[in-house]
Amino acid sequence: MAVRNLLQAIHDALEEEMRADETVLILGEDVGRAGGVFRVTEGLQEEFGPDRALDTPLAESLIVGSAIGLSVNGMRPVAEIQFADFIPPAFDQIVSEAARFYYRSNGAWNVPITIRAPYGVVPGGALYHSQSVEAYFCNTPGLKVVAPTFPKEAKGLLKSAIRDPNPVLFFEHKRCYRLLKEDVPEEDYTVPIGEAKIHREGEDITVVAYGLVLHTALEVAKKLSEEHGIEAEVVEPLTLYPLDRETILASARKTGKFLAISEANITGSVTAEMAALVAREAFEWLDAPVMRLGAPDIPAAAFARPMMDAFVPDAARIESAMLELARY
Repeated sequence: MAVRNLLQAIHDALEEEMRADETVLILGEDVGRAGGVFRVTEGLQEEFGPDRALDTPLAESLIVGSAIGLSVNGMRPVAEIQFADFIPPAFDQIVSEAARFYYRSNGAWNVPITIRAPYGVVPGGALYHSQSVEAYFCNTPGLKVVAPTFPKEAKGLLKSAIRDPNPVLFFEHKRCYRLLKEDVPEEDYTVPIGEAKIHREGEDITVVAYGLVLHTALEVAKKLSEEHGIEAEVVEPLTLYPLDRETILASARKTGKFLAISEANITGSVTAEMAALVAREAFEWLDAPVMRLGAPDIPAAAFARPMMDAFVPDAARIESAMLELARY
């Protein structure tokens, strides 16, 4: 085992896949000589050369379009969008071309591309470096959308994404990059796309969360157990599309009380799909209304720190919601 943070685990997955498969390459703004704006790809151009760690112009449509072209010609590109906020120029390439290629060719053409996108609120990020855009892509058949939070799952999921025969969007929360370290296997392993993880067992309420708010939810769950004897089951979806319906529903049916949290704008977010799923498929087991927490429906996020903090569901609001649900 090696002790790694999220950023290092993602770097290791890229490095190992590039060593194991000469068709794997990375491309994006500053991913080569500079090693990426967050240093995720640091050292890869030195080892694999400029043809496999490729710096591109500042043009997201070109990055994804080139990745599609490379993929249908035998390569497995990993395209980096420097900040998820800037993925809209590539939107048409992703949802109109990459997502449909396999279907419209009747299975004749695969598009094995991975698109990495750092997301989420970060201090100083303000309006154009703070957005959570994952829900945009969770309504498009042909795509898979993953958002791991911890290093161990991130490394295994990125390997699965790169080896997947069709497009996978891989969202990385920026504030989680260096938030904690944990033991990460050094041997080759994968984490299956489409399977959620139960981080904490509980009998009283279910909390589903991902990204920075998952860390907060786990801290609050521990506090409620110690101070109130309330045992929360905390589930991380890992894959946002398609959801692991079985794990989410099994937990909701066990506890009878369900809360979904993300820091995305709440209307139309991934938590809405979770809430609809539980309300429809676990209604007879519920002892309380399904609850959600998310960011208000305003642009993410203000530069001023107090306003930025008010945007993201914090420990106080998560604790309040969990207590309300437990006491219903």
